[in-house]
Amino acid sequence: MKIHPEKRVLEGPHSRWEELIFVFKVMSEFIRGFRALHFVGPCVTVFGSARIPEGHEYYKLTEEVGSKLVDLGFTVMSGGGGGLMEAANKGAKLDGGRSVACNIMLPKEQVHNQYLDSWITLRYFFVRKVLLFKYSYAFIAMPGGVGTLDELFEAITLIQTKKIERFPVVLMGVEYWKSIGYLFDSMVGEGTISKEDKDLLLITDSVEEVMQHLKEHALNKFIKQTNVTPKPSIWLNEKL
Repeated sequence: MKIHPEKRVLEGPHSRWEELIFVFKVMSEFIRGFRALHFVGPCVTVFGSARIPEGHEYYKLTEEVGSKLVDLGFTVMSGGGGGLMEAANKGAKLDGGRSVACNIMLPKEQVHNQYLDSWITLRYFFVRKVLLFKYSYAFIAMPGGVGTLDELFEAITLIQTKKIERFPVVLMGVEYWKSIGYLFDSMVGEGTISKEDKDLLLITDSVEEVMQHLKEHALNKFIKQTNVTPKPSIWLNEKL
C-alpha cells in the first residue's frame, strides 16, 4: 500500500538522505511563505469551521468581524478555505481591506476561497501554523471543529509560555464556546492552569466588544509602539 508522503515523515527514522530531503522541503515552504506574506501588514488571524455554509448566522457574524477588522486597519488572515474562513476574508475584501490566507493541501484538496488578495498553499500543517501566528497581533476563534481547537490552543500555549506576546485571544459565540469556559474554570480549580491563563480568553457575542478589546490590547499596546514597515527590495523583485 502506498503511504502518503506526510504520513511517512512521522513514521520514525528513514535514510539520512530522505530526512535531508524532507528538511529542504520544509525550508522551501517557509521561504515561500515568508516571501508571500512579508508585506501583508499587521494581521488578525480568524479561525473557524470550513463546514458552515453561507447564510448561516455564524457565517454572517464572521463576515461582519472581517469587515470591522479592516476598519481598525488590520489585514484579515485565515486558513484560506471555505465556510467561516471564507466569511472572514469576504468581509475584509468587500470592505476594501486586505485579505490573505495560508491554505493547506489535503487528501481531498482544499481550494482557496475567492476573496483573497494573496495566499500561499502549504503541504505541512506545522509550517502553516507558524505563518498564521507570525504575522498576527490577535486571534479570533469562530465556531469550529478540531482544527480550530488545535489553532486556538496553540495560540494560548504560545502566549502562556511567553513564546509570543500577550496578544488578544477571542472566542466568538458564547453558547458554542461555553464548554471551553467551563473547562478552563475546572482547570483553574484543579491548579493545572492559573487564573491569569483563563484571563487570556474573551468569550463574547458582541462584535463591538471584540473591536474595543483589540483596539486596547493589540492596536494601542503593540502596533502603535512597534510598527515597522518593511521596504521591498528591487533585487528580490518584491512589491508591496
